[in-house]
Amino acid sequence: MAMTFEDARHLLARTGFGGTPDEIRQWSAWDRNQAVAKLLDQATTRAVTASPAWINRLPPAPAERKQMGQAEKKAFREERKEESLELKAWWYRELLATPSPLTERMTLFWHNHFTSSFQKVKWPPFLYRQNVLFRSQALGSFRELLSAVAKDPAMLLYLDTQQNQKDRPNENFARELFELFTLGEGRYSEQDIKEAARCFTGWHVDRRTGTFRMNQARHDHGIKRLFGRTGPFMGDDVLRMTLEQSHVAVHLTQKLWKEFVSDQPDPQETERLADLFRRSDYRIKTLLQALLTTPQFWASENRGILIKSPVELLVGTMRLFNLPLPDQISLVRAGRRLGQDLFDPPNVKGWPGGVRWITTATLPARWHMLQQSIRGHEVGHRHGESMGMGGDMGDGNGMADWLATEPEEILQVTLLPIPPVRLLDPGEDRRQVVRQLVLDPAYQLK
Repeated sequence: MAMTFEDARHLLARTGFGGTPDEIRQWSAWDRNQAVAKLLDQATTRAVTASPAWINRLPPAPAERKQMGQAEKKAFREERKEESLELKAWWYRELLATPSPLTERMTLFWHNHFTSSFQKVKWPPFLYRQNVLFRSQALGSFRELLSAVAKDPAMLLYLDTQQNQKDRPNENFARELFELFTLGEGRYSEQDIKEAARCFTGWHVDRRTGTFRMNQARHDHGIKRLFGRTGPFMGDDVLRMTLEQSHVAVHLTQKLWKEFVSDQPDPQETERLADLFRRSDYRIKTLLQALLTTPQFWASENRGILIKSPVELLVGTMRLFNLPLPDQISLVRAGRRLGQDLFDPPNVKGWPGGVRWITTATLPARWHMLQQSIRGHEVGHRHGESMGMGGDMGDGNGMADWLATEPEEILQVTLLPIPPVRLLDPGEDRRQVVRQLVLDPAYQLK
């Protein structure tokens, strides 16, 4: 049985950034299982936006940095800040241009799961490479992704693995590996952390190549005891043994459930999906396909209950209404004001998300951004009309075409996941109808 218009709208909003009425109709031609399979099969692994020119640049050697004068050091720092802004703007352009919104949603999910930030890493090329890694394995193998992230230069610097050596073990990466990346709180002991940290000694970034290198002289080759087993374990052994723990699949399934379904994972379904995930050897696509075809994903009570992240709100609005990007950092600034600064999450736990996207500071900023975009400012272009609503209705400016031709009930379902909180004023023209819908609290939901 084919999906309803509302079904297709729900799928596109939860797995991407929404869709126009025509896009929603195209997807409603398939049944639910077919649509999910098609969505996953169409996922890409590479960005379509041209990368910044400096992505292969290597950081200067410590000796070179020491020789810099104060003015030169200041100029060096300012140049890195400019590159970080360029990197953030690059990702926003990719979010707007991607033919696979699900890929970018999953890239963002992994960015928030395996956090790293410019404030700590301070070298944009490393963060770019990490972003490329997340995209390449967005729906791939969690086993391969975990191994690659553990040796990723940005992660090595962010969690101080670079400083981890046999005479001074650093536990930061080992702790976050267990608590945040794989097992979750309460599924390991403090002794496990200490022993795992010993296993990762000697892992660092080779400054000459900007890649992972194992320094045997700094590695603790002694016997370790981890998860009840004893041996001269090394870092790769820790990753392998961690993935043998049953709760890894549960932890990741719960996180993906909260991302795509609801804030309250169903215990029985979570266990079933986690078992499927384990048996697939941690294939992300397998888990996601099963998750998106659960009755809970499609249930009416789970629609319109999740709050859009700032990125979803910004990118979804711009994609839906075909708004132009006035300059390369406008969305970066807007995202920062709304509480989501790409490549700079607040801490190692990432953005908490959910209801915490809405605060006394960010809620007015959300209203202001939407009002400005309706008027043609800030997120759209700084002068003139926005959302394709300039001039006469139906003048060929993107949104104006479907604004002028679609019935009001289609406009409402396209823009809102649930009925509007505020009753629409009868007799309003189409501009005012769209304005009321976009400014309705339900527009903040997905």
